[in-house]
Amino acid sequence: MAKQLFGTDGIRGVAGEPPLDDRTVFAVGLALGESLRAQDEQSNVLIGMDTRQSGPKIAGLLAAGLLARNVPARFAGVISTPGVAYLTRSGEFSAGIMISASHNPFRDNGIKVFGSSGAKLDDAREATLETAILRLRESDETLSAATLTPEPALDEAYLDHLVSAAKAAPGLIAKTVIVDCAHGAASALAPKLFEQLRVDARIFANQPDGSNINEACGSMHMQSLQDRVERSGGAIGVAFDGDADRALFVAEDGSLVDGDVILLLAARYLAASGALPGNHIVTTIMANMGLEKALADDGISMARTPVGDKYVLEEMLRSGAALGGEQSGHIIFRAYASTGDGLLTALMMLRILAAENKPLSELKQRLKVFPQALENVRVSHQPAIEDVPVLAEAVERSSRELNGLGRIVVRYSGTEPLARIMVEAETRDLVDRHTQRLVEVFKRELGA
Repeated sequence: MAKQLFGTDGIRGVAGEPPLDDRTVFAVGLALGESLRAQDEQSNVLIGMDTRQSGPKIAGLLAAGLLARNVPARFAGVISTPGVAYLTRSGEFSAGIMISASHNPFRDNGIKVFGSSGAKLDDAREATLETAILRLRESDETLSAATLTPEPALDEAYLDHLVSAAKAAPGLIAKTVIVDCAHGAASALAPKLFEQLRVDARIFANQPDGSNINEACGSMHMQSLQDRVERSGGAIGVAFDGDADRALFVAEDGSLVDGDVILLLAARYLAASGALPGNHIVTTIMANMGLEKALADDGISMARTPVGDKYVLEEMLRSGAALGGEQSGHIIFRAYASTGDGLLTALMMLRILAAENKPLSELKQRLKVFPQALENVRVSHQPAIEDVPVLAEAVERSSRELNGLGRIVVRYSGTEPLARIMVEAETRDLVDRHTQRLVEVFKRELGA
């Protein structure tokens, strides 16, 4: 049965409305508390959040639900998603909760749950937890909210980890780095981190007010960072999203650098130092075909998973891969992290640039990108594609006509009522032709 609450990255929606209404949020705490107490009577949970104004209330409801099941919660306050993941797996926590809607607008929020290993819950555990949440939100248990006090030492422990990771191998690039914090979780962390590492960082979008997270800034809005880099005359730029689990870059010439380029450069760097087991990496179905070809030219293989860094991590653990990630900028360096980490990715890229001693604009040319289009179609419902003959036929026809010279990926968003249609091919003409055809069919059959 399809899950009602959990999407590709936890529970997400408009704060205060289902599935983030007070009763459901409180039930999440109750359900997680029940599950943890059944495993260990000494369970406790770490809670962190990004800078959205709805975060403290959600944190209080979650903590109250946990406490109602005799599971105490500690509060990191504003911290990144990978910060919660690291502290959960390295500390004495049975689980971790991050309150964030990542790159979404400030009115949205979300709940991401991590197990004691620092990994997001797998689909089976999410389904079990969801069943309990749906049951408990219908109970007559008295709704309450706890008052939480942030513990700055938790943030400091995460920063210490990042500093140690940066110093594990010599060399960070000496040139200026322009940093866009998206008015989000990186706003306080990034300045401290770069200062400790003596990186010349010019930081902006680091003045959160509760409602400006991701507003015309961050990894979803790169133009401001591009403008600043172009005016700087030689700096590079990095942009985080609201919860700082992803990073995208701007080369010194103002051009964009996405996760595919990061994965290629990181894979080559790790392979050269003998730190890429099996010469193998993991990415998702959205990775460009050019990445697969460039890696193959270097003797590096690549596995694809469904979209979502939790699926990437699951395959990394299964195959023993040290590197994985997504085109969107979620990059997992498994030696240091169990989830995408924007700050860590920035440090690793600075190390790679120092080792290569070449401009990023030159290095990115190693990836010959196949033309690609990604169109979102707003839909009224999300049936399985194979259950709608007209849709299945359209996708199969385009795939057949591409005849191995391209790819088509159609999937539904796990957080919005959207069908995402991705077409990739050797030529722009092929991409445009098949994209237009598929968008028209999906609008006609499922359009909202």
